[in-house]
Amino acid sequence: MQFIFNHYHGLANLPWWGYLVVALVVMQVTLLGITLYYHRDQAHRAIDLHPALRHFFRMWLWMNTGANTKQWVAVHRKHHAFCEKDGDPHSPKIFGLKCVLLRGAELYRAEAENAETVEKYSKGTPDDWLERNVYSRWHNGGIALLFITDLILFGVPGIILLAIQLITMPLLAAGVINGLGHAKGYRNFETEDASTNLWPLAFFVGGEELHNNHHAFPSSAKFSLRSGEIDLGWLHIKLLAALGLVKIRRVAPQPTFASAPGALDIAALRSIIINRMHVLRHYTQSVTLPVLRHEVERVGDNAGAVMLRARRFLTRSPSMLDTRSQERLDELAGRLPSFKTVLEFRDELKELWSGAHRSNELLLADFKEWCGRAETSGIQKLEEFAVYLRSFAPLPQPVGA
Repeated sequence: MQFIFNHYHGLANLPWWGYLVVALVVMQVTLLGITLYYHRDQAHRAIDLHPALRHFFRMWLWMNTGANTKQWVAVHRKHHAFCEKDGDPHSPKIFGLKCVLLRGAELYRAEAENAETVEKYSKGTPDDWLERNVYSRWHNGGIALLFITDLILFGVPGIILLAIQLITMPLLAAGVINGLGHAKGYRNFETEDASTNLWPLAFFVGGEELHNNHHAFPSSAKFSLRSGEIDLGWLHIKLLAALGLVKIRRVAPQPTFASAPGALDIAALRSIIINRMHVLRHYTQSVTLPVLRHEVERVGDNAGAVMLRARRFLTRSPSMLDTRSQERLDELAGRLPSFKTVLEFRDELKELWSGAHRSNELLLADFKEWCGRAETSGIQKLEEFAVYLRSFAPLPQPVGA
């Protein structure tokens, strides 16, 4: 008993606030490891971390989560491949929000143990001696090592610290991001899933709270895309890049425009398609919503109430709408002719760039035909949007091209 009393606070012998600081630091390191190493470096190849950082995060996450790179990457890539459909490992649409929030770690573990998933979706992840003989072989070895380390350094309070460390990924990543990030929050982009942004409620999750932005541009190293959004992970990436510890490979495209509208050509069309998430957002903000407001005011309805409800389903793909929202949308379109027209034009636009079977020449001809009909539609906002499309500048050529 005397020995335990003498070593109650471990070798560190910290005051109470010292344990709080350590807890916050280790949580942030774990979250940074998830977002920088697992997510942006390994799963999507948006950045290249320095080998020393890769080894550090790989060992840290093995100790603090019990996970290994192959499994995490495989489960996440499958999530993108089957998002909100049968096969998605942790979609609230499939399993229910309560299940993902409370049992997200179990859903992850069940899929991580699927050998077919790991084999198919883990290509390019580490396969060295350490991975085969330590991290993949001894799943709980890292947690055992962390337990011993916490006891030696922090004594009995280290047990509480251990619990905080181990709950970080199940609670914040597997629960909050995979759960609330597909159910609550706002949407910048009309992705074919239910992903949302939780900013600023989950600022401390390393940028992962900007989940809709990420689903719109999965291979982008930067998740913050609108004014006022802050991606904590991106701030660390910029700092590490300045120190030569990370190479930024890709960021989300941003539209560039010519000084004056012109005739569409293949180069400008390619720019439109690559920036299609921005184009759809612009269509909603500058065409769909203004036309809806004008039509609602014209028939004498309460525009404020209608617009508040409509925003919830106009930023979602029709396949993601529940029955009530779809009925409300159909009812509005049925009695507001101009609103119905702009919805039809939006669906046609999305269909154009989803047609992978088209040749470039046919696709360009169809786009020109779409713009021509928009410009003669008699709907001012739609006519202005056609001018917006004709203002797209070709993408800048890579250096050395």
